[in-house]
Amino acid sequence: MFANDCSHASGWDKVNGVERCRDCGTRRFTDYGALRPPGPAPAVTPSPADARRADRTAAIVISRTKWHISRWGLRDAALWSAA
Repeated sequence: MFANDCSHASGWDKVNGVERCRDCGTRRFTDYGALRPPGPAPAVTPSPADARRADRTAAIVISRTKWHISRWGLRDAALWSAA
């Protein structure tokens, strides 16, 4: 039986946040933990050199705007592309 034709009437088996249809084998993830790898989440911290480079690039892009940037967002601004 294919998942498209299955009404999942026979029920679901639940193990570790994953439910599986007893008829067709369709899986449903009911907990985010089922999608995460085991162990703590890795800490993503840029190196000081990368952080300085990103700040400098942002400052250059902002300084090269053609028009005014207001506190409400960009107004007629044409940003220079860093790429």
